[in-house]
Amino acid sequence: MTSPDETRPDAALTHQDTDETAAVADQVPAYSEDAEADAAREEMLRSGLADYELGEDDLALLDLDEDDLDDLHGPAALPVLAVVGRPNVGKSTLVNRIIGRREAVVEDKPGVTRDRVSYQAEWSGRQFTLVDTGGWETDVMGIDASVAKQAEIAIDLADAVLFVVDATVGPTATDEHVVRLLRRAKKPVVLCANKVDGPRSEADATELWSLGLGEPHPVSALHGRGTGDLLDAAMKALPTETAHGVARADGPRRVALVGRPNVGKSSLLNKVAGSNRVVVDELAGTTRDPVDELIELKGVPWWFVDTAGIRRRVHQTSGADFYASLRTQAAIEKAEVAVVLVDASVPMTEQDTRVIQQVVDAGRALVIAYNKWDLMDEDRRKYLEREIEKDLVQIQWAPRVNLSAKTGWHAEKLVPALEHSLENWERRIPTGRLNAFLGELVAAHPHPLRGGKQPRILFATQVSTRPPRFVIFASGFIEAGYRRFVERRLRETFDFEGTPIEISVRVREKRKR
Repeated sequence: MTSPDETRPDAALTHQDTDETAAVADQVPAYSEDAEADAAREEMLRSGLADYELGEDDLALLDLDEDDLDDLHGPAALPVLAVVGRPNVGKSTLVNRIIGRREAVVEDKPGVTRDRVSYQAEWSGRQFTLVDTGGWETDVMGIDASVAKQAEIAIDLADAVLFVVDATVGPTATDEHVVRLLRRAKKPVVLCANKVDGPRSEADATELWSLGLGEPHPVSALHGRGTGDLLDAAMKALPTETAHGVARADGPRRVALVGRPNVGKSSLLNKVAGSNRVVVDELAGTTRDPVDELIELKGVPWWFVDTAGIRRRVHQTSGADFYASLRTQAAIEKAEVAVVLVDASVPMTEQDTRVIQQVVDAGRALVIAYNKWDLMDEDRRKYLEREIEKDLVQIQWAPRVNLSAKTGWHAEKLVPALEHSLENWERRIPTGRLNAFLGELVAAHPHPLRGGKQPRILFATQVSTRPPRFVIFASGFIEAGYRRFVERRLRETFDFEGTPIEISVRVREKRKR
């Protein structure tokens, strides 16, 4: 991906400039793997920039050192507080109130939350992980049974439980069933009597003593009433250290699974994890919140984030789908690498290419996984190759994995592709070697003449990684086609497969003598 900086077509070279720049280039060693020769070229070309008008930001870029990248550190293992209860009692509203922002999807109908979703929260100086769960119901079938199973898993993995009951309805048979489940789990429980909007309704909360879980704490999650006292009680029940998980100093890499609805993101996560971590159903749009799962593969931990399917452009969505789309975008930005799943058994759609472009625009490493490969026939494969050549012509650099999330076929190839993309996403090219490469490239393929004058590349430097970003100082306007040519040769020479790269051009004029 290229993006021009301030470029001025009227700053083209004179013939005298061309001759002088060429003379400097002739004195410098050609591109090679020799570090000393590369350093000599860098010093020569950098000194040549003294003849050009440079701003303070230019000088700051040129003074960047090439220190190693900072080490990544994984999140600390925090105590876990799970929020459980039957559907539509206000669990997600309470979660949003506790974390202080609208993260969990909320809509005025039951069943919006379907997976267990975790957020980092803080109260009275204590940090903890808050887990929102789908509504727990008894004697349910299909997707509702899967949702209930996820709530049970959340209880098993929690250090304490926040049990939310609708005080305006009172204890129900489902609430009593959950109480029996909580007692078997032997976890500390704090009882939240939600929807107590004022003093008159506090009497409704007293009915919940009958559940046998101790004092019910009257709360209005919608208005914030009583949430402070509830959290004080929760912090007393929550251990200071978690009994589940260990903090990892090596920092698990974050992987976002993205794609349009029903392409198999949740199925792939379950297959990679080796267990049913998230709800999977034939119903499209099952996942609405990003779901984080720490998975260890061949001794290496990874954070996998299952996201909601991106249906259409954000401004065309509404309700829960609108917020799910925003959170999917946020999940991409928080990740380091994204796996875009495409249904290989059907023609590619505008949604597929738009999701891929979202990842590229966010500057994240990329792997494209063509799922449902087991459903393809030979005729479909021919059409797929043509679609890739036509629709992804600008994304040929993305590694491709053909797999079946349902059967697990070729799923083991996903992690090597992720590792390769991340390695290239963090690649740094020494300044001397970069300029030696560009010197040889320009000598063999000079920029086309423009109005009888030929702009030249004066100096280049890599200003960042994750993704790799390069700034080229030039004596004249560098056309978009030539920038794409430079990017393509950069990829071929230094192996930038799996990562977008950004090239900006700064046109600078010679100092007036």
